[in-house]
Amino acid sequence: MKKFMIFIMIMAMAFSSTHAFAEDMWQAAESQEYGKKAGGMLGRGLLNAASCFVDLIVQTVEGTKQGPPVVGTLAGLGGGAACTVLRAGSGVVDVATFWVPGFNGIPVSKSYYNCLDFEEAAPVADASEFVKPGEYQAPAAAPAPAPVEKAHDPTEYVKK
Repeated sequence: MKKFMIFIMIMAMAFSSTHAFAEDMWQAAESQEYGKKAGGMLGRGLLNAASCFVDLIVQTVEGTKQGPPVVGTLAGLGGGAACTVLRAGSGVVDVATFWVPGFNGIPVSKSYYNCLDFEEAAPVADASEFVKPGEYQAPAAAPAPAPVEKAHDPTEYVKK
């Protein structure tokens, strides 16, 4: 029981240390500062190991929505299984090696739709782009249609 309480206290300190910073766990885990990195990697590893099965569910549902009924489901199931294994492995490696200086683990994306998608989120629109109440904004002009090339008739080059 004493070991369990010590473990809970260590976990509480680790999670509170990641929340003490203005960064999320993924940014903290990539930090070069040892304290931020250790807490971030431990938190990220525990979260990834505990939620790895969500990839399987989310990607199977999305594959079913996007593709043909059976093929989309199987493709989503395959992608979800691969991401489940990758997220679980990443979580185990992060938890096992959070204490190693200079090693930042094997990161996976925060998104459960694609575990390999590391692109940054789209920037937030500037407030000046929005129309104020009572103002009229003319609709944007439609783009000009692309010129259509006339398809060549192969018979016009043949002598009759």
